[in-house]
Amino acid sequence: MGERHIGVVERRARLALRHGLAAGAGAAGPEEVADRLVALHGSDPTTVFLGVGARLTDPAQAVSATERALYEDRTLVRMHGMRDTVFVFPAALTAVVHASTGLAVAARARAKLVRDMAAAGAPDAAWLKEVEESALAALARRGQATAAELAEDEPRLRERFAYAPGKSYEGVHTVSSRLLRLLGVEGKVVRGRPLGSWTSTQFRWALAPAHRELDVADAQRELLGRWLAVCGPATEADLKWWTGWRAAEVRRALEALGARPVSLDEGTGYVVAGDAEPVTAPERPWAALLPALDPTAMGWQQRDWYLAPGLRPALFDRSGNVGPTVWWNGRVVGGWAQRPDGEIVWRLLDAEGLGREAETAVAERAELLRRALGGTRVTPRFRTPLERELAA
Repeated sequence: MGERHIGVVERRARLALRHGLAAGAGAAGPEEVADRLVALHGSDPTTVFLGVGARLTDPAQAVSATERALYEDRTLVRMHGMRDTVFVFPAALTAVVHASTGLAVAARARAKLVRDMAAAGAPDAAWLKEVEESALAALARRGQATAAELAEDEPRLRERFAYAPGKSYEGVHTVSSRLLRLLGVEGKVVRGRPLGSWTSTQFRWALAPAHRELDVADAQRELLGRWLAVCGPATEADLKWWTGWRAAEVRRALEALGARPVSLDEGTGYVVAGDAEPVTAPERPWAALLPALDPTAMGWQQRDWYLAPGLRPALFDRSGNVGPTVWWNGRVVGGWAQRPDGEIVWRLLDAEGLGREAETAVAERAELLRRALGGTRVTPRFRTPLERELAA
């Protein structure tokens, strides 16, 4: 018996139900959203809050509930993860992420920092380690602190060194900016409460919560299994891209999982054991307005099954970051933005098969988002052509 084929319609049904976007599939709180999705992109702080709000049964609670989870209950943690990118994870998953992904990234990051400092004639690795230990001790005393506040306790954090002299991208780095980022990748510190509101990109730092040390292969198996259960089926290319691992590591984790191969339009995909049975589409059609960098829009490397290639120039920036997207029944059909007066505006770019029902549903989601934002103005950190045009 050959591999079962999972077509586009079923893949969209899985996405709708498992990502909490279909009518009636909403979550009760941000912890449930993060657990379903495995990770929320955190490079742009607003993505976390807007992504949670798009999946809550009560979107108006997104900001207060997510702030509580991040900064009071600490049930969610903002830290470096796959592809050396900042994400928000369920606290229970931090050890898995650190072992499966963070250790290898951290080793490369520390070696690079030592090389960069040596090339600039800056102090050596022993000096850097001494500064690191002093900064961590200061952070333990303060609880949370900005880089500037830590430099009051450890002035060597203010030291500067030239980076890539003679190159087109040369610049001057401070020890604090590079070291604190490195400590974040190493799982020693995490980003705490921002200096401003929930839209702020300036964060305080805090010591990372203690977590158990895991075997790398075991952690990779667990992380891949969690993601496949939410985003499967996925190709090996999808898995390699999402994790940032080597192909050999992806294959080892798939084998350890006992993942089942299935047939997709673009080739062979994989699902976790027991997940190859057909999934029925939601009873009612659904619409969603997802933020820039949302984990659903960015979840797969091969995206033609939910995003027509012709839409990409308008919806992505030059670095491959997706902007705010409008969804209808499992596919991206347009984009949205917020104007200076707070109005949510949107445009359909792929209206094939869409009628009045779709436009009405999108308009309703836009109004819900406007109400949830209230007087807050949101501008994506990575701006895309359509978002800029609509926001003007």
